[in-house]
Amino acid sequence: MKEKLKSVGMKPADILLPKDCDMTRWAVVACDQFTSQPEYWEEVDRIAGDAPSALRLILPESKLNEPNVDEHIANINRSMEDYLARDIFQTYPDSIIYIERTQSDGQVRPGLVAAVDLEKYDYTPGSGSLIRATEGTVLERIPPRVRVRKDAPIELPHVMLLIDDPKKTCIEPIRAAAGSMEQVYDFELMMKGGHLRGWKLSQAQTEVLADALANLASDDAMREKYGVSGVPPLVFAVGDGNHSLATAKTCYENLKKVTPQDQWESLPARYALVEIENLHDESLRFEAIHRVVFGVDPEKLLAAFKEFYPTARDGQGVGHTIAYTWAGGSGYLNVPNPRVQLAVGTLQNFLDAYLKENGGEVDYIHGDKVTDDLGAKPGNIGFKLPAMGKDQLFKTVIADGVLPRKTFSMGHAEDKRYYVEGRKIK
Repeated sequence: MKEKLKSVGMKPADILLPKDCDMTRWAVVACDQFTSQPEYWEEVDRIAGDAPSALRLILPESKLNEPNVDEHIANINRSMEDYLARDIFQTYPDSIIYIERTQSDGQVRPGLVAAVDLEKYDYTPGSGSLIRATEGTVLERIPPRVRVRKDAPIELPHVMLLIDDPKKTCIEPIRAAAGSMEQVYDFELMMKGGHLRGWKLSQAQTEVLADALANLASDDAMREKYGVSGVPPLVFAVGDGNHSLATAKTCYENLKKVTPQDQWESLPARYALVEIENLHDESLRFEAIHRVVFGVDPEKLLAAFKEFYPTARDGQGVGHTIAYTWAGGSGYLNVPNPRVQLAVGTLQNFLDAYLKENGGEVDYIHGDKVTDDLGAKPGNIGFKLPAMGKDQLFKTVIADGVLPRKTFSMGHAEDKRYYVEGRKIK
């Protein structure tokens, strides 16, 4: 069983959970949320108070560039050591946790918490690794995050990986048996985060899961789902937390430089704790992220689009169709023979080239009305993109390497992963 899981880059972990704690005060939302709303994190701090809390073990990214960030990091490491010394945690050895998250819309999102092998992860566009980034990794974002992780004795994950399992063979059978499993927590999340329940998988369930994941990596599955054969399989695609996973990878690669190769397998930092979800679960919704361009001549920009794509025309049709709104009206651009998989890629490739040459700024917008309202102001133009179909995610990563940046949004901020489980990484 372990060998089969290892073959797909996954393993059970010695999972840490707080014991005899107020779990509502323990769990806090992913550190990269509410970065422009310091009042959110101030309220989280008030709720957590003096109780054991994951807040003391993570650095909200709103503080990442503060002058005293090194002091924040030192306090986090001291808190981790203190929690370990005070025996705050209970260890669930060699475990995978099945979780059910009740979201703000009332839907229940199932997932699995387990460790993945960073040797099987590569964020380089076009890599053939089992675990791949879905969007381009901004290398400049990694070093400050490495400073947070490199001396930390514990990790708490907000990384979410997706599997492409349309037949629902991996997570869903476990969900059906949740009532008979060993429950490890059941509590309300703070700050409108919904509800969270977790159960520990049995040995038998883990073995069935290993078989199902191995099937996803088979050449037959690659041929059936993506129409390709003889290519490296893609099992896990990063849905959220790409830069956090890239940071874990960087820390591990740095350790390898000072560790004999025969000891790499035993390095705790070789693995990262993640949540795994099925792309095809009904609770997971992909929402399009639109674009508004500021400080441009919209007519000139639209003409340049047609020069950039000589086959482009006004109106809708086969291929990629992109809606636009500006002060002079609205319409559609159609590219009948696109070079990339997604309309967002067609638009973004043009905008990157145009803005570099002509100036202007682009912002990434959620919602049709906001895009239209902003785009209709003088000197602006808004572009509305179709939502990416779930069946396009893995196909695009396989074909194009990574998605264009800001391709889709996966859930509201309140529904992002909360820190609950931990794992020793030293």
